[in-house]
Amino acid sequence: MAHYAFLDENNIVTQVIVGKDEADLAPGVNSWEEYYGNIKSQVCKRTSYNTLAGEHVSGGTPFRGNYAGIGYEYREDLDAFIPPQPFASWTLNESKYAWEAPVAHPQDGQNYFWDEETTSWQLAPTE
Repeated sequence: MAHYAFLDENNIVTQVIVGKDEADLAPGVNSWEEYYGNIKSQVCKRTSYNTLAGEHVSGGTPFRGNYAGIGYEYREDLDAFIPPQPFASWTLNESKYAWEAPVAHPQDGQNYFWDEETTSWQLAPTE
């Protein structure tokens, strides 16, 4: 079992499906990406359910940066799926395929939320 993402004309993911494993080709099929893409007349890219922020969750080989989600962008230059930018002040770490805040998240065990207006982490209310 493998997962595939369909892209619109701007390389934004519109749908993710479960499909045939890339090693399990049927007669006349050279690539499942091509096969599925032809069915929907969209570019289709395989994605790994086990890849997050450039790492394989089980210690395997990461594939295409992140598991694709609807609204993610496929970046050809990185050959990776990038989630939508959460805030204007955050920048993309291209080696982790993840957005990072301009200020590190506090590591004191408390709950925080990002305040874009002050570009800082704010302590979350307890109630």
